[in-house]
Amino acid sequence: MIKLVGQRLALSLLLLLAVSGLIFAGTQLLPGDVAQAILGQGATPEALANMRRELGLDTPAWQRYLQWLGAILQGDLGTALSNNRDIAGSLRDRAGNTLFLAFWASVLAVPLSVMLGLVAVRYLNRWPDRLISGSALTAISLPEFFVGYVLIYFFAVHLDWLPSVSNIHGNMSLGERMKAIALPVITLTLITLAHMMRMTRAAILNVMQSAYIETAELKGLRRSRIIYHHALPNAIAPVINVITLNMAFLVVGVVVVEVIFVYPGMGQYLIDHVAKRDLPVVQAVGLIFAAVYIGLNMVADIVAILANPRLRYPK
Repeated sequence: MIKLVGQRLALSLLLLLAVSGLIFAGTQLLPGDVAQAILGQGATPEALANMRRELGLDTPAWQRYLQWLGAILQGDLGTALSNNRDIAGSLRDRAGNTLFLAFWASVLAVPLSVMLGLVAVRYLNRWPDRLISGSALTAISLPEFFVGYVLIYFFAVHLDWLPSVSNIHGNMSLGERMKAIALPVITLTLITLAHMMRMTRAAILNVMQSAYIETAELKGLRRSRIIYHHALPNAIAPVINVITLNMAFLVVGVVVVEVIFVYPGMGQYLIDHVAKRDLPVVQAVGLIFAAVYIGLNMVADIVAILANPRLRYPK
């Protein structure tokens, strides 16, 4: 088991290294000139050359990548070009806000998805199954921004129950924070709930085709007992896997939701600095998102191995 965990960790680190190279190369290929964006259109060629030299843009790209990677390994995310602030310090509170939003969305989405998946299997091909499956398919088909704007129209504009702008700060109580993030949490829950529910249903139905399930049915056991006591424990590995992957989406995929609700998280911070062509911020936030996604994928892989002993041995 230790060997398998070590292999997964080594592969994750290699993948993160490769992704860091892609992020750096992608930001370098973006159109426009950073020095021109900072100094404005009226800058002289001499001022632009001095600014590029000050930013280190006159050195080869591979040298800048190694310098950036070395600073990252030492915990230095760099300095924002637009306001000359330390990126790590600016991200500290925003990362906490993003995790706060993702935590409450997962608290709602995970138990609801498992429960609805079990209900769909319990009443397979009957109206509860058709209703749940049809609603999930509809939710998956709708993009986050559409769901968010619909919720804003009904709950913020039409009914005036919840705020349309989810602005939170340190002086707010927990109740005020919960009211502020209600709409983005509902949006994220609706998007991730459908996928997790469908995967839970599919995993349990796959196990229900096993021979030991047929034996249990022939013994006269109730269908609910077969599902909860025999099928679910053996389907838990793929269920945990898809839940963990959706947790990664809740952290990484909140960019659109944060922009819609003007939520002060990492996604909003990233979009603000993309507009300013602040490359150090884009690189740092992109690498953090990649690290979170790769790390949670690794956790999902390890949990699946722990839950299913057959995966510990080569076929």
